[in-house]
Amino acid sequence: MTAPTCRACGAALTRTFCDLGLSPLANSYVTPERRHRGEVFHPLHAYVCDACWLVQLEAFESPEAIFSDYAYFSGFSAGWLRHAEGYVSAMIERFGLGPESKVVEVASNDGYLLQYFVARGVPVLGVEPAANVARVAVERGVPTEVAFFGRDTARRLAAAGHKADLMAANNVLAHVPDILDFTAGFAEILKPEGVATFEFPHLLRMIEHRQFDTIYHEHFSYLSLGVVIGILRQQGLRVFDVEEWPTHGGSLRVFACHEAASHQPTPGLERVVLAEWGAKLFDPSGYAGFGQAVADIKCAALRFLIEERAAGRTVCAYGAAAKGNTFLNYCGIGPELVRAVADRSPHKQGTWLPGSRIPVVSPDDLLALRPDTVLILPWNLKDEIAGEMAAIRAWGGRFAVAIPELTVF
Repeated sequence: MTAPTCRACGAALTRTFCDLGLSPLANSYVTPERRHRGEVFHPLHAYVCDACWLVQLEAFESPEAIFSDYAYFSGFSAGWLRHAEGYVSAMIERFGLGPESKVVEVASNDGYLLQYFVARGVPVLGVEPAANVARVAVERGVPTEVAFFGRDTARRLAAAGHKADLMAANNVLAHVPDILDFTAGFAEILKPEGVATFEFPHLLRMIEHRQFDTIYHEHFSYLSLGVVIGILRQQGLRVFDVEEWPTHGGSLRVFACHEAASHQPTPGLERVVLAEWGAKLFDPSGYAGFGQAVADIKCAALRFLIEERAAGRTVCAYGAAAKGNTFLNYCGIGPELVRAVADRSPHKQGTWLPGSRIPVVSPDDLLALRPDTVLILPWNLKDEIAGEMAAIRAWGGRFAVAIPELTVF
């Protein structure tokens, strides 16, 4: 077999970053009519490119198969909505956006972010490939184009009068297999002084905090600032600022513009680049040992859950999130160790998690089970979730997270 090739530079991929075995698509929740059917499992093997240092998975499914009917609705996380509203206020103030401006969001989901621009009188357009999710956005008053974004879509939208003063791309850059065509679209649709912002989990934090569960097939790439600067430069786009955010365990918000635009680089840009060099993200040694750390987390989690079962204690989980599905499938955890998982999204309730086949219930149904321990799968929201589910402490219940290390609280 020939080695897979890098989607950013075409070099052969021979260096393993993390091999999590076989796993189904993380957002392919099992509906009642599919419960007695099999599932397709693909290798979940992340490589790092020795030429450009992009960490990536091979593409086993097309974006159409993954995202055309999607189970993730951004509007069900109160913390993420606060983050989105803060972004809108900051962008309006920084770039003077108003009724004559145009904001375009790529992967706009259910209108969770653009609704705040609409409320402030700023014209918007969402671009969202999942028709079921886009319908919710339209019902919220957010105009939405159902399409996959890339060079061709951008040219069509630009010709239709949708040139953008601001483009937002939150947690989507990692989701595109053709990252060069995707980023080329921003160059097509941005006005000469327009700004594009990209938010994505920072590879540096992923390694530092052993966040292996953010690896799943819908995430084709795992990004550092240095790699993103290089990819955008290929499209004639220049990064001029970056902000660090605690979202998703540690994310970057990167600001980019046309090469000839007047936006000046900020000190934050140099600070993050130097941090990445210090962590050796552009050297093989920066990636050594991650796989062993992941295996240690698996062993600790299994040891804890087996001990809970042996002691007659009930464990449930909270958060039917993609990262949780990676964790459960890699560890081989099923309903014998975790009885049920609660989620606020009614789109997930009444289904079963892919691979592990743990039933998804409502938070109220979880409370009715009176679990002794609730394992919080989206560890980045552990404080929010522990607050929402504080009622389990009434019978002595506890919370736990497995990443970056097993913690019971």
